[in-house]
Amino acid sequence: MKNKGSKSLLVATSLTIAMTGILSACSKSTDTTDASSTASASSTAPSPSSTTGFPIVTTPITLKMMQRIAPNAGPSKDLLVWNEYEKKTGIKVNVEDVPTEGFSERKNLVFASNELPDFFFRAALSPIESLKYGTSGQLIPLEKLIDQYAPNFKALMDQYPEIKAGITYPNGHIYSLPMIVTTKASLVPKLWLNQKWLDKLGLKQPQTTDELITVLKAFRDGDPNGNGKADEIPLSTQPSENKTKDNFSLVNFFAGSFGLDLQFDYRANIENGKVKLWSTDDRYKALLQFLNTLWKEKLIDREYFTQTNAQYLAKMTSGNLGEFSWGNNNPFAAIADQYVQGVPVKGPFGDQKFSVSDAITKTFGTFAITSVNKQPEATMRWVDYFYGQEGSTFIRYGVEGQTFNYDATGEAVYVDAIAKDPKPDAAACAKVSPYCGGAFPHWLNEKNDSLVNNQAVVDAQKVLDPYLTKVKYGAPLFDEATSKNVEILRNDIDTYVREQSAKFIIGDLDFSKWDNYVTTLKKMKIDELEGMYQSVYDNLQSKK
Repeated sequence: MKNKGSKSLLVATSLTIAMTGILSACSKSTDTTDASSTASASSTAPSPSSTTGFPIVTTPITLKMMQRIAPNAGPSKDLLVWNEYEKKTGIKVNVEDVPTEGFSERKNLVFASNELPDFFFRAALSPIESLKYGTSGQLIPLEKLIDQYAPNFKALMDQYPEIKAGITYPNGHIYSLPMIVTTKASLVPKLWLNQKWLDKLGLKQPQTTDELITVLKAFRDGDPNGNGKADEIPLSTQPSENKTKDNFSLVNFFAGSFGLDLQFDYRANIENGKVKLWSTDDRYKALLQFLNTLWKEKLIDREYFTQTNAQYLAKMTSGNLGEFSWGNNNPFAAIADQYVQGVPVKGPFGDQKFSVSDAITKTFGTFAITSVNKQPEATMRWVDYFYGQEGSTFIRYGVEGQTFNYDATGEAVYVDAIAKDPKPDAAACAKVSPYCGGAFPHWLNEKNDSLVNNQAVVDAQKVLDPYLTKVKYGAPLFDEATSKNVEILRNDIDTYVREQSAKFIIGDLDFSKWDNYVTTLKKMKIDELEGMYQSVYDNLQSKK
C-alpha cells in the first residue's frame, strides 16, 4: 500500500448539514455506569458485565444477525474477525448471510412475517423504514442504550453534532445507527477514465458533453483495446443495489452537468431559498435527451439496466471500460494505472458540477436492534466497539501482526499477502473481514482506510473537490404523520419517474410525451411533496 500522508478531515459545513431544524430537542441522559438504570425490562439474560472492556458478558450468549453480503465476500462463519470477536466478547453470533441482490426482498419478508433476527447488520434501512418499523415496535429505540452502553458512538456524536441530529427523529428516538465516515475520499464516487485508451487514440480528457460524445464514439470505433473486435464498452455505471431505487446511477452521474443537485438525498435543488424537485424540470428533460443520444449511439453499456453488481465488478477488472464510476480502485487494482480521475463535463447550460456525495453518516440505517432481542444492552456494547479507533480497525483489518500492521504514519495496512494480491479487497473479504458488501456499522477514518483509499484514490478525490456542492443537506427525518404521507407519495412518484425515465433514455417513450409526463406527476401531487421538503428547509433556516 502507498502511504497517503496528510489528509484533511471533513469540515462540518462541507459535509451534509444535519437536520437539526426539523428535530425535537432530545433530552440528554446523564452518563452512568449503573447498568440497571437502562436495562430493558424484557431482558431475561445477564446484562453486560460492565459498560466497557471485554468480555462483554461473563455468561456466554447467542444472538441472531441478518446481513447483506457482496458476491466477493466470504461466508461469515469463515471470517477471522467474527471468530476472534466471539472469543473477545463471549457473544456467539449466528449470521444469516443474504446476497445483496436479494436483501431488500428478504428484509421486507422478515418484517412482514415478524420472524425477526435479534439485530440487523449492514441493513441499509431507509429513514422511512427505520421510523415505520420503530413506531410499529419491531425496532427498539436506541438512544438510552447509546448513552450508557455505546461510549464510542456517543463520543462521535459529541464531536460531530450532525450525527445525532441526522439520526434522531422528531419524537426523540433513534431507531438505527449509520456508518460514520470522516474521510472525504470515501464519501464521493469517482469517475474513472481510461487514460490508456485516450493516449492510444490521441485524445484529451473531455471537458464538455459534446467532447464526451466525441471521446466515447472514439472508444466505440477506434479499437483502443487492440483486439480487432468492436467489444469496447464506452460508458457504464454502478447498478442500483435495489432495482426499485428511485435514482439511477446513470442519471446521477451527469446530473451536475445539467444544473441538477441531489439535496436531501433526493432529486432536489435548492435555489434562492426554494426547494425544487427537478423530476419535472426542463433541465431534467435535457439530461434525459442527452442520455438518449448516448444510448442510441451505443455509447452506454447495453446491460446497464439489467446487470448485477457482480457483473459490473467483472467488467471493471477486464479493463474494457472507457469511463465508469466506483468509489475506489480496488476492484481493478491490477490495472489501476490504466485509469485516471475524470472531471464532470460542462453541460449545455454552463454547469460543471458533480452532485453525488454522501453524508458523514455514510449509510443511514446499517444497524438496528429488534423487539425480539432479549439482550439489547450486550448487543449495543457489541456494535459500539466498531465505532472506536481500535474496534473500527479490527473489523476492517483483523489481528495486528497476523493480517495487518501499522505503517510509519500510524495507519493500518494489510500484510503483503493481502495488500499485494491482484484483488486485495476480495482477498481480505474471503477470510478476514466483513468489509465487502456495502456500508456497515463502524467508523471509517484516516487510520483505517488504506485499503479503500490508496494514494491514487486520494489524488482522484482532489481532482473532484472543486466540482462538489459546498453545502449539502441529508435525508430529512420527518415526523410520523408527514413521513407516512411522504412514503405514500414517493412510492407512486418514484416508481413512475424511474419507469418513464428509463423509457425516455432507451427511446421507448418519445420526448413529445414530456408534457404528459409532467402533467401526470402534477396529478400525483409532486408539488405537495415538494412543499414537505420546503418545510424541512425552512425549519432548518429558522434554527440558524
